[in-house]
Amino acid sequence: MKYSYLCDMNQRNGMRPQDIAVLLKIIISNPNWMNKDIAEDLFLSPSEVSYSLQRSALAELLDTSKRKVMRKAFLEFIQYGLPRVFPAIRGSIAIGIPTAFSSPVMLPYLMTNQLNEMVVWPYAEGTARGETINPLYPNAVQAALKDQKLYELLSLVDVMRIGKVREKEIALRLLQEKFSIHHA
Repeated sequence: MKYSYLCDMNQRNGMRPQDIAVLLKIIISNPNWMNKDIAEDLFLSPSEVSYSLQRSALAELLDTSKRKVMRKAFLEFIQYGLPRVFPAIRGSIAIGIPTAFSSPVMLPYLMTNQLNEMVVWPYAEGTARGETINPLYPNAVQAALKDQKLYELLSLVDVMRIGKVREKEIALRLLQEKFSIHHA
């Protein structure tokens, strides 16, 4: 009885930050993805991925088969819910990996004066120095360094977490484009 209750709580205790990464990874993965592959690529345990899929299906961000991301609903959540549910917390200046509007995916769309304000995920072997923000989940930096497409999506999601209106509009448009290119 106790085990069943704990499993139920883990499955239905609301969305968690890693759930966003799982959904993003599914979008850019081949249609025959397996839980263990998603777990390995995101530096999560297979059980965390399984619980994530259950939470996302419950939130209607995945279809009932738990294989297909409901892209329109997911984009709406990223646009309206993500900044409130998983806000980025700004920190001190440190070495790290560029993210949000400082990431390579956003650079072509910004004016040069915006490029002086670097935002990074703290990471000792990073390549940039800037104001830190907390990654979406603890292993996001390692996962992003392993997968360029995931890095771009996580950076765009960070724009939605901390960006200004114009930056968010650009990031949302880029997310829409990237979501339509890949078919999960």
